[in-house]
Amino acid sequence: MKSVWNSFKAAFAMFSKIPTPMVDWNKENMKYMMCFFPFVGTAIGILTWLVGYVLGSHVQMEPFFLAVILTVIPVFVTGGIHVDGLLDTSDALSSWQERTRRLEILKDSHAGAFAIITACVYFILWLGAWRQLLGDHDGICIMSIGFMMSRCLSGIGVIIFPKARTDGTVAEFSRNASEIVARNVLAMMFAALAVLMIWINPVRGVLAAGTALLVFWWYHHMAMKYFGGTTGDLSGFFLCICEVVMALVLGVSGIVVL
Repeated sequence: MKSVWNSFKAAFAMFSKIPTPMVDWNKENMKYMMCFFPFVGTAIGILTWLVGYVLGSHVQMEPFFLAVILTVIPVFVTGGIHVDGLLDTSDALSSWQERTRRLEILKDSHAGAFAIITACVYFILWLGAWRQLLGDHDGICIMSIGFMMSRCLSGIGVIIFPKARTDGTVAEFSRNASEIVARNVLAMMFAALAVLMIWINPVRGVLAAGTALLVFWWYHHMAMKYFGGTTGDLSGFFLCICEVVMALVLGVSGIVVL
């Protein structure tokens, strides 16, 4: 039980800015860390639901201001760790260099022009999606769950995809993880979350879960074709793309279904 608790703390220490007790970064404490990665999404989802539905329904606030708050919640909770991967990967993909050079660009701490463009487009899409979803109870609830779902798939990718680098963060997590347990736990969590989405709204729940799986398939194809496997930056890239595409699909589907 001690290693499970330490893995929980390690997950929040690594993937969020939420204060957690200190934990040693050793193999035993990282053994089940990926199992708890989706719970960072739980924190984001709860805050999203409170702001988007509770606050949005009971407090008279400018809708655009609420959309801004909803857009920055994941960044405040995570410290932008996944957005960093989104921007690094965008620079690498836009370079159109050979594989080795792309992997070097991922490690470069400087942000290129394509990273800045991607950041602008990414946050504008979130603003638009949240503005469309405000007042949409089913859409906000499903998207709140989506922050867990994206992390389930990201964690599965870390475990089962080939690693582009043997010395990277993802490779280190994979070596220290109990891979079979983590993979099965994340797969079962994904299935449970999909069922919950469908229970909230059958049509939109299927659309959201199906969208996440389609983006996951595309992510695997892209990672293998251009990088020869996954990395920590690519995992963050997938998570960001998965979430914003789910939000856009829910926003558009709300117009049709409602």
